[in-house]
Amino acid sequence: MSKSVVVISGGLGSPSSSSLLGRQIGESIAAKLSSKGVQADVSNIELREHASDITNNMLTGFAAPSLQRVIDAVINADVLVAVTPVFTASISGLFKSFLDILDPKSLDGKPVVLAATAGTQRHQLAIDYAMRPIFSYLRANVMPTSVFAASEDFGGQGIAGTLAERARRAAGEVLLALGAFDGRFEADAALGDTRSIAPSVSEFADPNDEMTSLPFEELLANVKASGS
Repeated sequence: MSKSVVVISGGLGSPSSSSLLGRQIGESIAAKLSSKGVQADVSNIELREHASDITNNMLTGFAAPSLQRVIDAVINADVLVAVTPVFTASISGLFKSFLDILDPKSLDGKPVVLAATAGTQRHQLAIDYAMRPIFSYLRANVMPTSVFAASEDFGGQGIAGTLAERARRAAGEVLLALGAFDGRFEADAALGDTRSIAPSVSEFADPNDEMTSLPFEELLANVKASGS
């Protein structure tokens, strides 16, 4: 038995941090499936390579052969990993345009892992307010755990620390989602409390920067200090 894992990346650069993050998540899913004796065929798709065809499809309603192969791969995938850079506090236009040309029913029930990259941790909520509603509308089976990576999360060895833990946790949720369909996979041990691997804003918070989001405890301390 094998499962197809398709990673779509909306990054515009080459190399792309979004592509790197997507590959890491795809590898985590493949490793989790392999631990259960299931082969995973991982395909990484760079949407920027099909940007012109995506635009033409939106204008004409017809997909070029190379773009149609991408669409078919996404539709037929057992698991989809969707990664976008955050531009102007939202998903990239290229990423959204690709979703717009898909049949609205094509992702119905499909396990999807959401991920995003940005230059700063301030944009980590973009997944929840910009990505998750779109995939909920498409009736995809969106995994509870998403993966966000800021510039400082990348190093010589790729993603590490709590970010890698979130990728592994999302992979575990994919395994459970697939098992709900075919009953072939047994649930792993309890996945644990997501709060232990949640991104930490406080590590990068600058109290002198009015744009920085501070943790509640620090905000409360500031209020008490100003009132005394």
